Order: sequence, then C-alpha cells, then structure tokens
Amino acid sequence: MRRIGVLHDYAEADPEGRVQVVAFRAELEKLGWIEGRNVRIDYRSGAADADALRTYAAEMIALAPDLVLAAGGTVVAALQRASRSVPIVFVTVTDPVGGGLVASLARPGGNTTGFTQFEFASARNGWSCSKNSRRGSRGRRSFAIPPRAAAADSWAQSRRSRPRSE
Repeated sequence: MRRIGVLHDYAEADPEGRVQVVAFRAELEKLGWIEGRNVRIDYRSGAADADALRTYAAEMIALAPDLVLAAGGTVVAALQRASRSVPIVFVTVTDPVGGGLVASLARPGGNTTGFTQFEFASARNGWSCSKNSRRGSRGRRSFAIPPRAAAADSWAQSRRSRPRSE
C-alpha cells in the first residue's frame, strides 16, 4: 500500500483546512487512489508555530511516506530540513525559487517540486494590460505589493522587465 503524508499549517478544526483535505481525497479517488484500500494518508496540521512545525515534519518523515504533500513555504522548508530524500510536493507557495526551496520551476532539483500560486514572469503582461487600460486617463497608478518578502526579488525583476514605454 502506498503512503502519502499531508502537512499543512491550518488548525485541525479550521474549516478551510478541512475543505482542502476533502478536496485532496476526492481528487485522489478520481485517480483510483482510495484511502484505506490502496493508499494510506497520514495528516499533520496546526503547525503554525516553528517548534510544532519541526516536530510534525520529523514525525511525518519518520512514517516513511512515499511522498509528502506540503502546503506553504514554511512547511516545505521544515520538511526539507527533515529529509533530502523523501519526495515533497508543495502547493500554496508564493515564490519557491526566491524562497530558496527549489532551483527553478522548470528544473526544481533535489527532492522538492510543486505548484506556485503566482508566476512572476507573467506579471510583465500586466504592465502592458495596465498601460492599455489607462490610455487617455490621467488617474493614479497602483501596483500590487507582493505578499511575502521572499517574493520581493522576483516581483522587482518583473518590474524591471516591463516594457520601457511605461
């Protein structure tokens, strides 16, 4: 039987965390992975503080899962400190490259790969769109602020690479 670990920072009773777990199970079932039949899923949640997160990451790796699904950059970093061999698949990580979690999205390297919620290179297109939407307007410009400090370098790079006619 395959074994999957799931580690996220929601409290166990948090409604959003529960929704995500239910959705994860449902998608696995669509792919033929039925919990208790051909896959075992171990969950750890509520690791909002650093000490608890280190403990949960070590516990998860000790269970010897075939892979770990990690939600959030701090969760991924804790799992990477606990193991450089167990595959880690991340979700909801703002800037995995800028945060030092992977070498690149195309070739992450190591034991970690996953999905980011924002691709900074696509932000360049936003500059053109915002310019086109403002033609003839003398209104103020506004820019989004990246949600995490780790994203600042990638965000700045996207700004430097915007069309020079701005």
